[in-house]
Amino acid sequence: MQKLVAMGDEQHFQQVLQPILVPRHIVDTLRGLQWTVDEAQFQDRTPIANDVTFTNIIATLDPLAPRRLVLACHYDSLKTNSGRFVGATDSAVPCAQLLNLAYVLRDALQAHREQGNEVTLQLLFFDGEEAFDLFVLLDLLGVKNPKFYNYFSASEPWYARLVSFERRLKALGLYQGLRDMFLQEDWFNPGIEDDHIPFLERGDVVSDEGDHIPSWSVVSDEGDHIPFLERGVPILHLIPYPFPAAWHKDGDNAASLDAPTIALQNSLFRALVVDYLHLVL
Repeated sequence: MQKLVAMGDEQHFQQVLQPILVPRHIVDTLRGLQWTVDEAQFQDRTPIANDVTFTNIIATLDPLAPRRLVLACHYDSLKTNSGRFVGATDSAVPCAQLLNLAYVLRDALQAHREQGNEVTLQLLFFDGEEAFDLFVLLDLLGVKNPKFYNYFSASEPWYARLVSFERRLKALGLYQGLRDMFLQEDWFNPGIEDDHIPFLERGDVVSDEGDHIPSWSVVSDEGDHIPFLERGVPILHLIPYPFPAAWHKDGDNAASLDAPTIALQNSLFRALVVDYLHLVL
């Protein structure tokens, strides 16, 4: 775990984050790391425009591998009339986290590809917000003190791994100033009675701290993961609950981000990929 933490490259993370906050450079970055990158274009309507062209980006470490560990996020989720919406948490930070992961693990991933393993890593970047082994969706990341729950029973083993990884990092004396993000005792499983249940039974509200608490359907039944969920793909939806206070507001910019929280998340995501693919560091 300490080696994974030491692999963190904050300078690179900031380098890939800043361009995502303005123009898009996902394709060039991944092709530069020798990934196979495809772009799928389609047209759809948005709340403020008709017939908008969107482009989904599909980056695959080894296209010949029959199985995939998929990490995904969306990169151009909202257009507003004000023109001031940046989308730092929604979702520039998740995009930068995936690019940073591909960069800092590049040697181990290259070796994994050359070995011709059965399972490879695939990164999906969805444009717009409205046979995989596991689909990991990163969403609304980057703010301080997020809380992540397990939303689907099929992903419980991998959610539990993230719980374990975080506890091991804290046991090593790392990230001591941060609250636990992965709260295993509060999983959103059917039948569990806890303080969150009332929010599952009502519409969107706002907490006393200003965090947005969406209706349960927004978390479990809407989003980029639904087509995969409907095909039986296990979904690990890494979205905080409640949503950040700046969700879908002009204030969702770099000022809303917390660097130590992002660093911890980056370490956990690296640990998940290394563990799942059995990478040798």
